[in-house]
Amino acid sequence: MPATSTGTTDDLPQMPTPQVREFPAHNIGGGLALLLGLVGLALGVVLIVAGSALAATGAKVALILAGIVIAIAAFVAMCGLNTVAPGEARVVQLFGRYRGTIRTDGLRWVNPLTSRSKISTRVRNHETAVLKVNDAYGNPIELAAVVVWKVEDTAQAMFEVDDFLEFVSTQTEAAVRHIAIEYPYDAHDEEGLSLRGNAEEITEKLAVELHARVEAAGVHIIESRFTHLAYAPEIASAMLQRQQAGAVVAARRQIVDGAVGMVEAALVRIQEQDIVELDAERKAAMVSNLMVVLCGDRAAQPVLNTGTLYQ
Repeated sequence: MPATSTGTTDDLPQMPTPQVREFPAHNIGGGLALLLGLVGLALGVVLIVAGSALAATGAKVALILAGIVIAIAAFVAMCGLNTVAPGEARVVQLFGRYRGTIRTDGLRWVNPLTSRSKISTRVRNHETAVLKVNDAYGNPIELAAVVVWKVEDTAQAMFEVDDFLEFVSTQTEAAVRHIAIEYPYDAHDEEGLSLRGNAEEITEKLAVELHARVEAAGVHIIESRFTHLAYAPEIASAMLQRQQAGAVVAARRQIVDGAVGMVEAALVRIQEQDIVELDAERKAAMVSNLMVVLCGDRAAQPVLNTGTLYQ
């Protein structure tokens, strides 16, 4: 995912440019190499046995030495065999120098003088512990995230960082903390982003920042999500009351808006159908009574008027 896919990139960390990139190592099929190695070992054994049966000392020593050399050479050559499973790779080094990566699964053969380090290219999950940080408003909150990732460049993962597993873990925690302090848990204004109200946008920004942080290690971020998001226990009850108050205010605002519309419709209908003619004072009393009935928390208990309309 490119870092320019969302928002600005001014506050993204600047990681050093990688000094090494992955490329395929020179290797051949291991079946042929195994066959040649076994033939070499058998030939060496045959020469040693044949030399031991000779009476002439010179020929005997020559055959035995040749057999030993061929057997040792075949054994050393067979040390270059590697079994590569699906979802794995072998990083090849020759005297400390990177010589490529084997990604083809099966039995493969490379220079037996090289060292081969196994590295997994499977998809992995990393879930952070529950972190306690302060949001943009300074309120203590708790949050945790899960990151789905895999090694994309084995050379960078092996040589650019000391331990790519620990690197991903540390950078994930740093990115989650940075996102948490950049945005509030709940936005006071409707236009601002918040951790609770804009989960999709925030997780996208988290993915962008994670990509920028771990790209130098050859790691590809597949997905990142918040798994836990809540106020810290010491302020949870107070914030719950605030949320409840906001919900009550919003509900009351909607009730009042609906009641005003209903009263307006009632007055217009009475006037259009000429049901009764109301002066300004009686119209105000009617509006007041309707608003009390429509906006009240409890059922209205009207007082029946058994006289005229104006008594």
